[in-house]
Amino acid sequence: MIQKALFIINPVSGIGRQKSIEDIIQSEMNRKKWEVEIITTTHAGHGFEISSRATGHYDLVVAVGGDGTVNEIGRGLIGSKTALGIIPTGSGNGLARHLEIPFKINRALQALSEAKFRAIDVIKVNEFYSLNVAGIGFDAYISHRFANRKNRGPLAYMQLITKEFATYKSSVYKVTIDEQTQDWDAFLISFANSTQYGNNVHIAPQARIDDGLIDVCFIRDFPKVTAPALLISLLDQSIDKNKYDVIVKARKVTIHHPVNILGHVDGEPVHLGKDVEVEILPLALKVAVPPTHLKQTQNIFSPLMEMLPKITIN
Repeated sequence: MIQKALFIINPVSGIGRQKSIEDIIQSEMNRKKWEVEIITTTHAGHGFEISSRATGHYDLVVAVGGDGTVNEIGRGLIGSKTALGIIPTGSGNGLARHLEIPFKINRALQALSEAKFRAIDVIKVNEFYSLNVAGIGFDAYISHRFANRKNRGPLAYMQLITKEFATYKSSVYKVTIDEQTQDWDAFLISFANSTQYGNNVHIAPQARIDDGLIDVCFIRDFPKVTAPALLISLLDQSIDKNKYDVIVKARKVTIHHPVNILGHVDGEPVHLGKDVEVEILPLALKVAVPPTHLKQTQNIFSPLMEMLPKITIN
């Protein structure tokens, strides 16, 4: 049976590979299995508008872009039977990396043609939704500063981190995790659904994307001279063994801070106010993954996906 796929292309996202993507989509998608439509976004929020209207009319909606594009389009599909596909053309591509989606466009499309659907969790942070990793602290601060820069890409991002790292100070947050409250002097606090931010920087090496739990990652205040070792542990997936890192699995987290909190959701800057509520939405989104990815199999709760009530996002 032929299924319907809608590709949503963000023409300004990522590193500019979108220019020839329409021709590649037409040539690489298996037309014996897929009926294909393509739309290019024209303004901020357009991807969400399109994907929200697409639910129930398409089997698959594909985000062509970076992490922000994936989040925007994925949000429109939460709680529906329409699956999210990803063609990663951004600079970080955290969720795509976790799902083992190829980075060459033709290979990603070939994998998408044969993709399997699985259900994954979604993290809700106040009124925002994260498919991958959200957080507060240093990474959120950098996200806000980076959003105002003209130069983009991994090099510009690393230059900004290097510049701001020396002067950034940790903060004390009042954190309640599943009804237990503690003050944390934290450089950053991440709420991880998958294992990594992107670019193979792994903040939560043991995270599972379908276990109904948030990996809450505290990097406590640390001597700046230990930063190189901390960075290496993020790259070699050993951050959970670093003495300045604590990871707690939770279903719900609340955070209070006397000053308004800057946050990020899948790398996009958001303002969270003085109180933050974080919760997990188990198996709330269907995604398309390459058949080879299924070594990380669905858990026993996956059949509940069809029983979940429709989640409406305003």
